[in-house]
Amino acid sequence: MLTVDFKRLKLQPGSKVLDVGCGEGRHTCEAYSQPGIVAVGLDLNHRDVAQTRSMLCAMEDADMGGGGAWQVFSGDCTRLPFSDGFFDAVICSEVLEHIPNNKKAAAELVRVLKPNGVLAVSVPRYLPEVICWTLSEQYYHTEGGHIRIYTRKSLLKLIEQTGMRCRASHFAHSLHAPYWWLKCTVGLDNEKSRLVILYHRFLVWDIMKKPWLTRTLDRLLNPFIGKSCVYYFTRP
Repeated sequence: MLTVDFKRLKLQPGSKVLDVGCGEGRHTCEAYSQPGIVAVGLDLNHRDVAQTRSMLCAMEDADMGGGGAWQVFSGDCTRLPFSDGFFDAVICSEVLEHIPNNKKAAAELVRVLKPNGVLAVSVPRYLPEVICWTLSEQYYHTEGGHIRIYTRKSLLKLIEQTGMRCRASHFAHSLHAPYWWLKCTVGLDNEKSRLVILYHRFLVWDIMKKPWLTRTLDRLLNPFIGKSCVYYFTRP
């Protein structure tokens, strides 16, 4: 399930892409599938790093890569282990809402980006996130969970104070917002809710099959209840 639109990253064969807070590797794997790309994933969670490495190895074995290269690291996004201006594109998807020192993290994302490179940042959208916080205290008290809600203004201020400028934005994953509202209503740990189980099956089916009907519905609903906001920045 991709949040970032790779067409907006303007990648070319040989481009180096960093996926910060890569999780289980969805964007890192997509980068590796692009022709001639060097894909680098980084996450603080060792289990996620291992899962991403396993996925990339499987892609390599199945010849599903784009002919480039990959590497995965365990690391802190506020202290990135890379030199200045190393990457052509940096992705930071659904990460900043978890980070206490988000100003330091933003500075690091920009530091490792080449001049004229593209920084793609996504965070949970304000209204769907407020609904989740209202429905469930557990949602934001969970260890490693969300510690802040971004408005468009606050996110742009955070990134643009590093010298970047927003060039484009869009919403994503409208069909996922009701799922989290259901989870927050019945309890995040409630594994027996029939509605949650059925909706989860629907989302998995949608991700795997990508039928035109749900893809069209997702696009139509994104401006209203898209779960994520995605922003694309470059240096002026």
